[in-house]
This record gives sequence, C-alpha cells and structure tokens, in this order.
Amino acid sequence: MTASEELKGKRILLIEDEESLAIGLEYNLCEEGYIVDWAKNGRDGIEKINTGNYDLIIVDLMLPYHDGFEITKLIRSRDVQMPVLILTARSSNEDKIKGLDYGADDYVVKPFNLKELLLRIERMLRRKSWYKNLEKTGETFRFGDNRVNFINLECAAGEKTFRLTPKEAMLLKYLAENSSRIISRKELLENVWNLNSDVETRTVDIFISRLRKYFEPDPENPVYFKSVRGAGYIFEPGN
Repeated sequence: MTASEELKGKRILLIEDEESLAIGLEYNLCEEGYIVDWAKNGRDGIEKINTGNYDLIIVDLMLPYHDGFEITKLIRSRDVQMPVLILTARSSNEDKIKGLDYGADDYVVKPFNLKELLLRIERMLRRKSWYKNLEKTGETFRFGDNRVNFINLECAAGEKTFRLTPKEAMLLKYLAENSSRIISRKELLENVWNLNSDVETRTVDIFISRLRKYFEPDPENPVYFKSVRGAGYIFEPGN
C-alpha cells in the first residue's frame, strides 16, 4: 500500500532510539511517500520539534534524556492539533491511558503489524486535514447553550469558557457526527482511540463524564450525553 496522493509529501518526525526498528520504519514510511526525520533520543527529538515543521510525530516512551510522556506533554502544550502517535513496548493499560491523557492521539504497542500502523498513520493525517478544512470554513459547533470551536478547541457553556483536550474534541466530534444513534464503547474505542475493545472500557466512561461536566446543565441528569444501559451512549444535541 502507498499513501493517497493528497498525503504524499507529509512530514513525519520519528523519535526512536532502537536503531534497527527506526531504520526499517523510516524506509517503509518513505516508501509510502512521506518525508521522514529521525531523532535518536528525546533531546534531539525536542530540538527537531522546536526547529521543524511536521504533520505528524511518532514517539517512543523509553528514550534517553527525555521520555515519550514528557515529549507528548510538550507537543500538546504548544499545538492542540498536531497528531501524536506513541509507539512503545510498554503495554500496560495504565501506560496507555496515561499516554492518551497526556495528549497522544494513538498508542501502538511493539511488536506491531506494519500495515495496521500505516493505516493508523494515514487516518491521523486525514484528521489533520480535517482541522485545516475547518480553518477555511470557520465551523463552530453549537448545541443547547454550548459552543465548540474545533480549530483552537475553545468552548463556551453559557458564561463559562474553557478548552478541550484533542482527545475530548475527537470524542465530541465523533458523537456529533453520529448523533441520535446508540454508540457502543467498543465503537468509540476503535474509532476515537484507535484501540481494540479489549482495552479497559472505563477510559470511555471517564471521557464521557468529562464532557458531561463541561456541557451538561446538570451532569448527574444528562440531557445531551445519555447512557443506554448495556449498549453504550447516545448524543442528543437537540434543536
């Protein structure tokens, strides 16, 4: 497989200290048509982040000088839209949830299936293209007394203003695109987190709870983000 024409030439930063893996992955990404920079440790990775212009960043967790968690937090503090993929041998649910909470868009455990990884990367790059399209249209999503700007992730709920994390925004966007339809936790994990359904589904519940806290007049009695016992959730934006 190769990347679609509109994605060829996208710049990817790979921060990975395992040389054999990095060389192989760099080769395959270049074969897809991407332009790849490789940083061999966390310090060099941060330097490239500071000086480069990338469309997606892949980062290992266990790195010399600065680990992947630290780098992910740094990226997210500067850019709410940059796609970040954690690629690591650390497979615990705790690490996965921590990485996603720190702002990663996806979390892939080594060893990985190359075709699946390339598909995930393509999907993440398409999300960034979606953000750019929103910049052109200036789209603001409204429901009830709530407003969401999917460009800078700034929101208003009545008089209260705040900013979503990228993952919270992606969850809300998916719910909005599938409003008035029951959506299972499995579907949300696979389409928002790009994770298999064997991951702790409590993650979904936590993020739904956050959206209720932000947007519901009474989070204990939700009117927008409703639970459906034994099935999942349904988003009812109203008129």
